[in-house]
Amino acid sequence: MPRNVIDVTDLTVEEIGQLIETAEDIIAHPAKYQDACAHRQLATLFFEPSTRTRLSFESAMLALGGGVLGFSEASSSSTTKGETVGDTIHTVSCYADIIAMRHPKEGAPYAAAQVSEVPIINAGDGGHNHPTQTLTDLLTIHREKGRLDNFTVGFCGDLKFGRTVHSLVNALSRYENINYVLISPLELKLPRYVKEQSLKSRGIPYTQTTSLEAVMPQLDILYMTRVQRERFFNEEDYLRLKDSYILTPEKLAGAKKDLSILHPLPRVNEIAVAVDKDPRAAYWKQVKNGKYIRMALIMKLLGIEV
Repeated sequence: MPRNVIDVTDLTVEEIGQLIETAEDIIAHPAKYQDACAHRQLATLFFEPSTRTRLSFESAMLALGGGVLGFSEASSSSTTKGETVGDTIHTVSCYADIIAMRHPKEGAPYAAAQVSEVPIINAGDGGHNHPTQTLTDLLTIHREKGRLDNFTVGFCGDLKFGRTVHSLVNALSRYENINYVLISPLELKLPRYVKEQSLKSRGIPYTQTTSLEAVMPQLDILYMTRVQRERFFNEEDYLRLKDSYILTPEKLAGAKKDLSILHPLPRVNEIAVAVDKDPRAAYWKQVKNGKYIRMALIMKLLGIEV
């Protein structure tokens, strides 16, 4: 059976450490890896639009000397003719050595993994999981802080539908002495099941608040998220909540000098463009890190060592 990554917890803490170590080596010695996946093919099956995730997977495989095939939206695939996801996966397994799959329905990559003959990487399933974004976040935190423990992290914005938040809370819950501050409108609080599974079951304390300014001085990491229009059933609710939190230079006045600001992107207007010039803004570094950690993951799942 192929090794799949559907949830970040499919990887042990030790394996995540190894992936970060490999990514760091790729950053330092890129030429060493330029032929690591020669003659291997990555299929990117994106049933939902994406810019960063799809292109970073493609860039990662090309940087490893491999090839890429696939589609960037469901309308480009035979699902429009009624083909099941399972049959699509069976077909693509005949052409590719590894598959990165994004789907709007929670659990679709897991279902795909049941029929695939090659490794499946979940590139995002609805509001559920986004493990490679989480690996990107962990690499960024490690590069910014030099550790994955002993800090206070604030998650701000759409914590209800934000799959990147759900995955990262789950991942960080396995590290020591992390304080969680959950900042959101009441309507967009972190779902109970995430709190139960990742925090309460481990006895990890957390704080919930609606005020970003009140907790800003405590934070070592601020993880901003957008309010996701595509997850709302009611347009009026989206319009009412979309500008709940807008990070500006003024709001950073009381923040720590070594705060790291992360955002999984795309950004709409929850971080003012003026913040980009702040040395604490780490989200463009985060984008670059996504390519390197995906290179490390592709090699691991294909059993390639350099």
